[in-house]
Amino acid sequence: MNWETVEENWEQYKGSTQTKWGKLTDRDLKESAGKQHKLSLLLQEKYGYSQQKADMETEKWLSSL
Repeated sequence: MNWETVEENWEQYKGSTQTKWGKLTDRDLKESAGKQHKLSLLLQEKYGYSQQKADMETEKWLSSL
């Protein structure tokens, strides 16, 4: 799985994203549109993650799909 696939099928993956990171709102997820960079920024904002941790968490989530 890669980020391009997630972006193209974001409606399919949005639910598992919100299950994983419950602080993300529907609006957050809609605005991120499945883009890793935007999702990473949201994790930094909502969870206080460093950029490195947010990037690592999004990659770990992607590999679990």
